[in-house]
Amino acid sequence: MEKNHILAKWLNNELTEDQLAEFNANPDNEKYEQIKNYTAHLEVPLFNEEKVLEHVINHKKTTPKVIPSYKKWLFKVAAVFVIGLGIVFMMQNFALQTQYALNGKKTTFLLPDNSKVVLNAGSEIKYKKWNWDNNRNLELHGEAYFKVAKGKKFEVATVLGKVAVLGTQFNVKVRKDRFDVTCFEGRVLVKYQEKELILTPGQSVAFKDGKQINTTVATAQPEWMENTIAFNKENLRNILDEIERQYNISIEVKTKYSSALFTGKIPINNLDVALQIIATTYHLEPNKITANKIIFEGK
Repeated sequence: MEKNHILAKWLNNELTEDQLAEFNANPDNEKYEQIKNYTAHLEVPLFNEEKVLEHVINHKKTTPKVIPSYKKWLFKVAAVFVIGLGIVFMMQNFALQTQYALNGKKTTFLLPDNSKVVLNAGSEIKYKKWNWDNNRNLELHGEAYFKVAKGKKFEVATVLGKVAVLGTQFNVKVRKDRFDVTCFEGRVLVKYQEKELILTPGQSVAFKDGKQINTTVATAQPEWMENTIAFNKENLRNILDEIERQYNISIEVKTKYSSALFTGKIPINNLDVALQIIATTYHLEPNKITANKIIFEGK
């Protein structure tokens, strides 16, 4: 401590003659002289108290905001929720929409323009919600009744043909190689292969193997919506297929199929009556093996 005090007084030229003589006799005196000569050339800026105070006032130290961990978690949950909503929106509007009617069931739904569709058993419809007003097209497999909102073009595509309408009510049926269209209100443009024809209320047309069958109807809507199937010149196998769809059962015929065509009606809410009509018409004997399996044998 004493040594440092003497050194400080020497640097400030405050030593007495005796102290200076003693200091100069110190072996480290030469080193101290070099340090003194070097530091003499250094300049220290003047300390301006007013400027420092002004700087402190104008730049107040701000405390960084700390977000609690639970808020960070909430932000992450909200972000995931928003992304999820976006995905759901895209799925509902951009993806292909599919409506089903399983065997033994009917399905009723509305299209984006509030057009009503009723799917018969064992049928399917596909369409897109996106840009529906400018692209009112859908794809049908099976049978469906349409009550179309008025004022805009509407087209139903099937594997056998197309139906174009403008505000109307109609029924379209596609089963295997048969294509049926019936108009109940308005006008319907039917396209089948190279043929085009317009149907008006009460008119019906069927195409099978290139042949055209024209008929008329007196009902205001398809009879299957009232639990009755109407057949016009239909073969036995197709009739049995339809009964299987409507009742969700399996039917086997252990005899040679008759080539006779059937025109008439069969209920789809009373299996026993439906089976009896087939048995009487084609001279068959129905046997219930299980609740869901029927076997027809020749009499």
